[in-house]
Amino acid sequence: MTRVSLDTGSDTGTGADTVRRLRDGMARGVLSFPLTSFHEDGTLDPDGCRSHLAAQIATAPGAVFPACGTGEFFSLDEDEYRTVVTLAVEEAAGRLPVVAGVGYGWAQAARFARIAEDAGADALLVLPHYLVAAPQDGLLGQLRQLTARTRLPLIAYQRGQVAFTAATLRHVAALPGVIGLKDGHSDLDRLQRLTLAAPADFLFFNGAATAEIQARAYATVGVPAYSSAVHAFAPEIANAFFTALRADDHTTVDTLLRDFYVPLVELRDRVPGYAVSLVKAAARLRGRPVGPVRAPLTDPCAADLADLAALLATGLDLVGADQ
Repeated sequence: MTRVSLDTGSDTGTGADTVRRLRDGMARGVLSFPLTSFHEDGTLDPDGCRSHLAAQIATAPGAVFPACGTGEFFSLDEDEYRTVVTLAVEEAAGRLPVVAGVGYGWAQAARFARIAEDAGADALLVLPHYLVAAPQDGLLGQLRQLTARTRLPLIAYQRGQVAFTAATLRHVAALPGVIGLKDGHSDLDRLQRLTLAAPADFLFFNGAATAEIQARAYATVGVPAYSSAVHAFAPEIANAFFTALRADDHTTVDTLLRDFYVPLVELRDRVPGYAVSLVKAAARLRGRPVGPVRAPLTDPCAADLADLAALLATGLDLVGADQ
């Protein structure tokens, strides 16, 4: 199948240029999903956001995805969203792509998309729509409505109630401006069918929770790129794993999986929402000014925080990083 033109007419550059920059970034490093900093009273902390973003970008990720799941997009109002995306664009300063999260129904997603356009984002990650299950035609329609309302390239995110068939993905990939897919289902049979159905320039990346656990498996079906929540609090560990994986250093990969990543997943699975709460708690343990999570998420209890601190120390020690 021949892909339609990727030129979206965006002020931030053509879709083709964004695809090139993202592809180059994905080959170079993990994808960073920064946290959103809040004060203890729950209000947005712009200075904390800027500090965290600067620290993330300094470690040379492949791209930065502000205001997405790890960044608690679901808890931000539009003014806060504008601040978070603007800060990411300013800190990136054109050195790497900035892909902002949008979501809910297409009408609300379009409002966030316009804010991201004005802020100078390079592309959008379309988070799963709100609440309802939908048929394949509806999933396609959601993206069609959004492509008609933004000049920015879109990356679809399948997770939860969103799961594309290969037939639907062919139509998704033909929509002007849709440039890729983030997968959070970890169904490798389905994912292989999707990669085979998509045009050659379509981007795919592994967006499973704690994506490193399944990074080798994803690579076997042609999806080596992945997002890393660990990068948000321990880029030393995330980058060491990425380097070992790309070098086929199975000893290092296995050691990090066995002694750090698998125990982290076991800790994460203790409480709903810990996929974000633990990441933020670990960043605080390292002195990062990210603050607490917002409701409906909750910060880890004392016992889980102690286990997290011990695990973090182990992970940093494994890669020879400072505590």
